[in-house]
Amino acid sequence: MKNIEEQADNTLLLDDQAVSDYLQQNPDFFIRNARQVEQIAVPHPVRGSVSLVEWHMARQRNHIQRLEEEITLLMEQASANHELFDRLLALQGRLGAAASLQDMLNRLHRWARDLGLAGANLRLFSDCWRLGAPSELVQLGLSRQAFEPLRIQRFGQQHHFLGSLNGPELLLLLPPQTKAVGSVAMSLMGERGELGVLIFSSRDSQHYQAGMGTLLLQHLAQMMLALLARWVERA
Repeated sequence: MKNIEEQADNTLLLDDQAVSDYLQQNPDFFIRNARQVEQIAVPHPVRGSVSLVEWHMARQRNHIQRLEEEITLLMEQASANHELFDRLLALQGRLGAAASLQDMLNRLHRWARDLGLAGANLRLFSDCWRLGAPSELVQLGLSRQAFEPLRIQRFGQQHHFLGSLNGPELLLLLPPQTKAVGSVAMSLMGERGELGVLIFSSRDSQHYQAGMGTLLLQHLAQMMLALLARWVERA
């Protein structure tokens, strides 16, 4: 009677952790019990049950498939980063050869047009830059107070915004002659987004959407800040 009670107590103590600990402490268990292992059935959501060997092989296949997918993704990212580097290097050379600030902005705009976009624009917060004469500097100025509602509504705590703007927002950011803007990609410049905003616009309302990558946009904003130092002084 006592042996039966002891066996019952041992059964109660045999939980998942105990089984796992035992198998780790006895790595040759499956070799010693190969025949029994082949007969063990594991619940399967589709087939009802499969052998433990089949279950293990399926897990291995799934693991290999995930590894292959991760490798493919890494290769795609490497290719995209290489393309991004080449594109940025070419643009930096083109902008660096500009003879004036307006020439640099025109080159940026043409680069955006070559990509099929409506254009590119740059706005600088007036309280952070010396934007007096000449007039080409004045037109870049943007009131931080006027921009703040847009920043709260569109950017939140982020440095980038991709999507559509309403009419008053477009009038605030883009030149009056700008027409048929369907969507924009915007990046705040400066570590805290305190220096200005870089804007790329598209006539296609679906071209820029929330959730798209912003790596290129981030690098472009950093590049523009470095190039601006040639033409504009910080306040």
